[in-house]
Amino acid sequence: MNNLSMLSSAVVSVFVGLGALLIGLAVGFLLTKLFISKKVGKSKTTAAKIIEDAYAEAKTIKKEAVLEGKEEMHKLRAEFDAELKERRNEIQKSEDRILQKEQFIDKKDLFLEKKQEDIDKLKAQLEEKELKINQTLEQQERIKNQAIEELEKIAMMKKEEAKHLLINSMIEDARKDCAKTIAQMQNDANEEGEKIAKNIVANAIQKCATDITSEMTVSSVAIPNEEMKGRIIGREGRNIRAIETATGVDLIVDDTPETITISCFDPIRREIARLALEKLIMDGRIHPTRIEEIVEKVKRDVEQTIKQAGENAVNESEVFGMHPELIKILGRLKFRTSYGQNCLKHSLETCYLAGILAGELGADVKIAKRGGLLHDIGKALDHELEGTHVTIGVDLAKKYKESPAVIHCIEAHHFNVEFQSIEAVLVQVADAISSSRPGARRESLENYVKRLEKLEEISNSFKGVEKAYAIQAGREVRIIVKPEEVSDETAVFLAKDIAKKIEEEMQYPGQIKVNVIRESRFTEVAK
Repeated sequence: MNNLSMLSSAVVSVFVGLGALLIGLAVGFLLTKLFISKKVGKSKTTAAKIIEDAYAEAKTIKKEAVLEGKEEMHKLRAEFDAELKERRNEIQKSEDRILQKEQFIDKKDLFLEKKQEDIDKLKAQLEEKELKINQTLEQQERIKNQAIEELEKIAMMKKEEAKHLLINSMIEDARKDCAKTIAQMQNDANEEGEKIAKNIVANAIQKCATDITSEMTVSSVAIPNEEMKGRIIGREGRNIRAIETATGVDLIVDDTPETITISCFDPIRREIARLALEKLIMDGRIHPTRIEEIVEKVKRDVEQTIKQAGENAVNESEVFGMHPELIKILGRLKFRTSYGQNCLKHSLETCYLAGILAGELGADVKIAKRGGLLHDIGKALDHELEGTHVTIGVDLAKKYKESPAVIHCIEAHHFNVEFQSIEAVLVQVADAISSSRPGARRESLENYVKRLEKLEEISNSFKGVEKAYAIQAGREVRIIVKPEEVSDETAVFLAKDIAKKIEEEMQYPGQIKVNVIRESRFTEVAK
């Protein structure tokens, strides 16, 4: 029973709770709806007010915009009026200027018309004067022709003949005056130039002190006795063949007492053969194996000597920065001679002289010295390569990156090309001084005689030359001319022509002086 009561109470409680909940929800819904209604009413009021304010503000903005537009329009109208006024003023000024120009042109036209009238009058006057002048000239020409005819009758000579005679006479007088002037100027220039040149060259030579100017390369070896010849030849010639094969030279063993001659175009091989032969003679052991050992040792010694000679030459001349291979080639000139003159000594002497001359004349001393040292570098290889020593030297200098100025000195020292620098001229002069000084070189009798004969032959080939004599070892040629064919004036030109032909056709060291001698003798016998 109790349980039923409790269950009933619980059910009642549940229904009561549900009723209270429903009542609460209904009340909450009503309150919420009331709040929302108030909120919406307030929002509508606010929106209406905002719309009203916006209308008012739009009216204000519209009114301001209208005012601003009117002001801007007024301003633009004012600017347009001002610009229009300015343009009208400019147009008015242009019209005024055009009017002035038209007035000026009208005045000028009037002036030109008047000027044209004056010109026409002058032209008429000139035509009248020209007619009178032509008539006068015709009259003068008739008088002149009559006078010429009378003169031709009197002189018994045509006009052209007299004209040629007069021209020839004037040309001869002019040549005489010209020759005298040239001779006088040449004498003055030669005296002054020779004096200055002698001072410069004398100073240069005085400062250049070289111990040796020429030496002979030994091409024969002395042996202690005749028995040594047989030992050098060896059984069936095996020793001499071994020496010739190892060195590349020819040994000449003849009847010359206690002497063996070495023949070879290559001076290095000839030197190696000479030293090897001397060592073999001193050693006494002469057989193919020993010969090969000695030759190899001598080759190494000669290579070292060549290298050392090149380095010494560069250090002595103070020409630095040269390629090592070029220094080595320079050292080969130690064993090369030209007309008996040692080429390395000659190159050093040329280097010194060229440097000193360059210093005297204010030229580039370094280029002059470098060009002087390398000017004959081609002679070190001219027996191995084709071409002249000048061509070979130029190729070597280009190969080892020498400067164009130095290459030009090498190329021009034998007049192969025109001189383009003072340094090249100085190298050529220094080369001539070194090679032509007394005792510097020797020349074979055959070449010497040929050079003198060629010199006299060139001199005798000119018209009016009676006899020519080459003197002073070919340094001077004296030419005696026929006085009836060559005058004092034309002798000047004859000397120049002979000197020019000698330069073109001959090769010679130094200079050749051309002396033209004219002598007139008049003899009469008193009876």
